[in-house]
Amino acid sequence: MLKTIRKHGVTLALFAAGATGATALINQMTKSTIDVQSAKQQMALFDQVVPQDRYNNDLLKSCFVVNAPELGKGSHKIYIASKDDAPVAAVMEATAPDGYSGAIQLLVGADFSGTVLGSRVTEHHETPGLGDKIELRHGDWITSFAGKIIHGSSDSHWAVKKDGGDFDQFTGATITPRAVVNAVKRAGLFAQTLPAQINELSPCEE
Repeated sequence: MLKTIRKHGVTLALFAAGATGATALINQMTKSTIDVQSAKQQMALFDQVVPQDRYNNDLLKSCFVVNAPELGKGSHKIYIASKDDAPVAAVMEATAPDGYSGAIQLLVGADFSGTVLGSRVTEHHETPGLGDKIELRHGDWITSFAGKIIHGSSDSHWAVKKDGGDFDQFTGATITPRAVVNAVKRAGLFAQTLPAQINELSPCEE
């Protein structure tokens, strides 16, 4: 009986070891493919907030981590876009903390002179049919930031129309677009400060 139990135990151990090894091998074989696809998806999103003809460097290799209140609490990644080695714009992760249903995560592209080049929502918990109109798949509202210039922190144009600004709010939902407008504005203002601190930025860990 004991001999039989040992035999089964050894068999199970060998099976477990083989399964673990196979899983590790498959993971190693597919990791590079997954990484490539992930990078392609990320670059496709970058191209939506900073036009491709604006830069010619590898944005993924120009990643930095910043702790900037303008972008929200905690650390955020930013990517410096350069044209012939000259920094021209930034793609910034930003957070709008005051959405109707919680924080809204954004990707904002802006040059260093006050022009927002584009913005996209990457994560939110807003109400379907109301606040979710900030998503591109539910409407083109988020594209209204492209090409807009920020004339300083007191620029009254950067507000929803209900607050006297230029941006539409949604019927029955003002809090959500207001939060996004303010977050994009703060990110655009932060971008203007980047040229003076580019050499001091901390690179992202690989």
